[in-house]
Amino acid sequence: MLVGIDVGTTNIKAVVYEASGRTVARASTRTPTHYPRPGWAYYEPEEIWQQTARTLREALAQVKQPGQIAGVAVTSMGEAGVPLDAHGAPTYHAIAWFDRRSQPQADWLAQIVGKDTLFAISGLSLQPIFGLCKLLWLRENAPAAFARTVRWLNMADYIAFRLSGAQATDYSLASRTLALDLRRRIWDTDLLRRVGIPPTLLAPLVNSGTALGRVTTEAAEATGLPAGVTVAAGGHDHVCGAFATGVIAPGTVLNSLGTAEALFLPLDQPIMNPQMGAQGYTQGAHVVPDRYYVFGGQYTSGASVEWIRGILGEETADYAAVIAEADAAPPGSLGVMFLPHLRLGNPPFDDPRSRGAFLGLTTDVTRGTLFRAVLEGLAYESRMSLEPLLAYTGAQPRDITAIGGGTRNPLLLRIKATVLDRPFSVAAIEEATTLGAALLGGIGAGVYADAGTALDALRYTRATVEPVAAHVAFYDRAFREVYQQLYQTLRPLSHALADLGAQGAALAPATAAAAGAATTGGRG
Repeated sequence: MLVGIDVGTTNIKAVVYEASGRTVARASTRTPTHYPRPGWAYYEPEEIWQQTARTLREALAQVKQPGQIAGVAVTSMGEAGVPLDAHGAPTYHAIAWFDRRSQPQADWLAQIVGKDTLFAISGLSLQPIFGLCKLLWLRENAPAAFARTVRWLNMADYIAFRLSGAQATDYSLASRTLALDLRRRIWDTDLLRRVGIPPTLLAPLVNSGTALGRVTTEAAEATGLPAGVTVAAGGHDHVCGAFATGVIAPGTVLNSLGTAEALFLPLDQPIMNPQMGAQGYTQGAHVVPDRYYVFGGQYTSGASVEWIRGILGEETADYAAVIAEADAAPPGSLGVMFLPHLRLGNPPFDDPRSRGAFLGLTTDVTRGTLFRAVLEGLAYESRMSLEPLLAYTGAQPRDITAIGGGTRNPLLLRIKATVLDRPFSVAAIEEATTLGAALLGGIGAGVYADAGTALDALRYTRATVEPVAAHVAFYDRAFREVYQQLYQTLRPLSHALADLGAQGAALAPATAAAAGAATTGGRG
């Protein structure tokens, strides 16, 4: 048996699998997230470890013969890192991947290094979320903590370190730091020295699936994993999900629907067209050796759904009801349209100051209409992000593979299939990201010889969600005639409102309750 762990934005999951991919046991708990002020969010590393250990214990308590577990690996969100001192203790919070506090550091990098240069090195469009920006923020705003820091581990790397005592990072997570020379697959030491970050802070690079060490006695007591189980290098959550569903060859597309959404296209080699970087698209290393990927997507996909549910006062028990109400609303949501830029603009719009909007509201709009407008906005935004990617890569996929929590919303999938005019193939996999991690644990433990062998061993089915033929032309016209103009039309007002919000927030001091609040999930 194999164990995959996913430290996600909303939940921490642990799933035990047979080598065929069949689920043996699973557990999930909310990811404890702190929101001290608007635009800021962080994780306490010890809380994340304790929650992960608790989740593992809950999953493993369902396993009759845990001694059969051969390997474990961890996947996580890509841009949250833990700074450690020489004793392996955190020196500061882990700044959340979506935290915007490091915008000044991103602006500084644009001036000192240049966006095109950074894209040519890393394959990334410069955004404040990446690890290098967070390190620069730490150096400037918490110098005492930075002075004690000797290592920066991505979140999955940190959990693997707590399990095994080994410090390393795989190429897919390293791809989200802004410091990896993507083509040469090495840390760009010249860049790091130029911006004043010691290259030794970054962990040794290894292939995903590399055996890092074994579960220590201390970790075994905390988690319930047998001591001595192989701990292997995992990877970035979207990339692990792509691996588990076989999206590894050019011409295939994965839509990973989590708190954030990835539109993921595998590549044989990186595309170093600076225009692609200027539009906010990012590239990285696949967890499959010597493969790459490019992706667009949305920073607030599932987060938009959770946000509107919170605004509407929805509880979990009412979710099916509000989906049914949205399904009963007409296509086009009575003229209401939603721009899902709740944190920043999505590719092809590289705009951290863009903000979300509803347009077309009237007194006829009901709860279901509003919810359908959100789902339609997410679908339009996916098409907006995907079409330029298909042009850059030349891919013409017959269908789109879908994974993640968003696949549990049948109306969202049907609207997306219709707006993109392509069938969605939903893999019947219990948590694709954790399965991808578990497969990497199996490679590290020698259960599989390589990635191809691991995929050949899997047994699962797929369901297909077809476009609604009668609605395709309607949604195509709405997209081309209205939605495509939405961002550019709203951009000046959106920027003015973003500035106004920041000025107003500066006038209101954070309360003690806000500073100490911990909440979970994608709301913030």
